[in-house]
Amino acid sequence: MKSGTNARSSAGIDWKSAFWEELAPRVGRVRLPGWDCTTGLVVGEDAALLIDTGSSLREGVRLRQDTRRLLGAHGRVTHVALTHPHFDHVFGTAAFAGVESYGAAGIDTVFAQGADALRADAVRHGLDPDLAAEAADLLVVPRHRVCGERTLDLGGGVQVLLANVGPAHSGHDLAVLVSEPSPGPEIVFCGDLVEESGEPQAGPDAAGRRWPAALDRLLSLGGEDACYVPGHGSTVNAEFVREQRATLAARFGVS
Repeated sequence: MKSGTNARSSAGIDWKSAFWEELAPRVGRVRLPGWDCTTGLVVGEDAALLIDTGSSLREGVRLRQDTRRLLGAHGRVTHVALTHPHFDHVFGTAAFAGVESYGAAGIDTVFAQGADALRADAVRHGLDPDLAAEAADLLVVPRHRVCGERTLDLGGGVQVLLANVGPAHSGHDLAVLVSEPSPGPEIVFCGDLVEESGEPQAGPDAAGRRWPAALDRLLSLGGEDACYVPGHGSTVNAEFVREQRATLAARFGVS
């Protein structure tokens, strides 16, 4: 490990030791129990990025323990990106105190004005009321808000592009494109813009008529050969994303 760095300096990450799925030598993800939400981890020589933080502070603590195991005794998550402001993707962020946090522009307003609504939504979906109240009280507003695109250099040739592609599934959707030095396709973390284990969910904050255009943007970012990582479910290819785009276009009456 480089002196003064926080992430593992080689690609020798034993993803299976924490029951994570390896997507590339420096990129992995886990499907969390309950709502089958994806959390991703991207590891560079100098930094490590966590993508989404789970549905409760308890789940966030579990993810912190997992990432410590994956990164080694001296490693830790240094950056967090939140794909959208729904409880099952953001309620664990407080477990990662002191990290650099990112979200789409406007997510700060949702968190500042809508914490009670997030708590109520979590309870409606089956989260224990005490866990929901705890997470809502400790809700972390991302320090960095992405308006267009922002690139993070994690070191060792690992770069991450954060792209504000919403509104679509929510009012504030952030996609994460990962490029790393090993051979293989680029990886796109889609948040809930793409869902594989069920039909795409459109709540009251969705912008359905703009959703197909957001998927067009995902496809332009990742290309034909990319691995697309849904917010819920198994990884998919570009053809799946195009098919889901067609379904959503028909559903919301757009071309």
